[in-house]
Amino acid sequence: MLDANLKDQLKAYMENLREPIELVPSLDDSAKSKELKELLEEIEALSDKISLREDGAADVRRPSFAINRVGSDIGVRFAGIPMGHEFTSLVLALLQVGGHPSKASQEVIEQVQSLDGDYVFETYFSLSCQNCPDVVQALNLMSVLNPKIKHTSIDGALFQDEVEQREVMAVPSVYLNGESFGQGRMNLEEIAAKLDTNSDAREAEKLNQKDPFEVLVIGGGPAGASAAIYAARKGISTGVAAERFGGQVGDTMGIENLISVPYTEGPKLVAAMEQHVKEYDVDIMNLQRAEKLIPAASKGGMHEVRLANGASLKSRTLVLSTGARWRQLGVPGEDEYRNKGVAYCPHCDGPLFKGKRVAVIGGGNSGVEAAIDLAGIVGHVTLIEFGAEMRADDVLQKKLRSLPNVEILLSAQTTEITGENGKVSGLSYTDRESGESHHVSLEGVFVQIGLVPNTEWLKGDIELSQHGEIIVNDRGETSIPGVFAAGDATTVPYKQIVISMGEGSKAALSAFDFLIRNSVPDEEGAAA
Repeated sequence: MLDANLKDQLKAYMENLREPIELVPSLDDSAKSKELKELLEEIEALSDKISLREDGAADVRRPSFAINRVGSDIGVRFAGIPMGHEFTSLVLALLQVGGHPSKASQEVIEQVQSLDGDYVFETYFSLSCQNCPDVVQALNLMSVLNPKIKHTSIDGALFQDEVEQREVMAVPSVYLNGESFGQGRMNLEEIAAKLDTNSDAREAEKLNQKDPFEVLVIGGGPAGASAAIYAARKGISTGVAAERFGGQVGDTMGIENLISVPYTEGPKLVAAMEQHVKEYDVDIMNLQRAEKLIPAASKGGMHEVRLANGASLKSRTLVLSTGARWRQLGVPGEDEYRNKGVAYCPHCDGPLFKGKRVAVIGGGNSGVEAAIDLAGIVGHVTLIEFGAEMRADDVLQKKLRSLPNVEILLSAQTTEITGENGKVSGLSYTDRESGESHHVSLEGVFVQIGLVPNTEWLKGDIELSQHGEIIVNDRGETSIPGVFAAGDATTVPYKQIVISMGEGSKAALSAFDFLIRNSVPDEEGAAA
């Protein structure tokens, strides 16, 4: 299964094993079981600290296997063959069960170790999902750090009967002790915080004690990361408060237009951005959602940002880079059937609809690319475009029209998503030319109609456009002196990663220029 080059790389990694581990498979006569056995035999041969034990207790899911630390109750389990995006999860599981330390912060490690109670987690993933590895790796690590935590990762495409029985229609889907725990991307800090009910109060107390910053960046996407780096390089105190470091980029599959990088993927770029920011003296405050901006009373004074957990951060300047999120249709049934057939990530959730009928809403590049990808997995794709023609690049349109299992509906306005037994059963639309209403029977709806800026929390405090974007000038300045903005949340056109990076850098340089031109006012507001 593994080529010679990959085996050599893995062998080098396995030299970091500190404790002996054993691989315990549960197999049947299927081709996938034979494939898994071959993989495990190849892994066993990589190190004398790895053994393969085929007489272990059988698991109800086959093929599956456990990675156990010999002589302990520490281990993780994979149901399926963790290749694709999950291959890194497999490598990390081998290393961490084998005693190799993780790169998680000591604070989070101690938080996980102190969790009391019995936690049995199950995570459904797909091999093409770029969001799933974060969840799988986080829960695997938690099960290594705390023996009271158990985790099984399940390939939804391989165990479709189980997926349908539990009505799993989005990945990653996490169950705790048999009950739904969460869906979508979650990292180690988020999961630990969700289990540790007192974490918000402790975090708020800690944040309230921080000294004011000279530059505080709100948002950790490409714009925010670039702003933090450029500010820190000026030698001024810099902080980043982000709801999720990396932002929307973490949900992006292939990136082919980042100059000098022919191809990368969102999660890889996010990891690289975070590593780059950490090379500087930047205070990264992750999992922090801004809720209120209180502008400084005077030019050069302190701006305040109140967070969802009750804490407040202060800074002489701000760079707002809160990014954007997927735009919703806003039709009946969308909220009701979200993650029950309504999806926004074709790469993540597409494999769960193998052989089924789905619709893609949106005829731009994202929508057409999604339809092309899904056509290779599902039984049939109906692309629905509101306008009289698709807006995607010609090359994408030609590819889409060449596919035999795709139908394109133009001038079609989606009016409702219908469902039965708690999941999507169809979609209603109106022909905008004839006015006639139609219904399409299907089992999945993928919404790809663009982005909406994350600026609701700023309404009434800063000037926004009619589309909710932060209005900025050519220096990244907003309507409030000392407050700058960058990235997809602003009026700057062409929402691209490389543009956000440049705008973030510019905003940080403008903030530095503001600082050196405006002295700190005294308590009465007069210049000191």
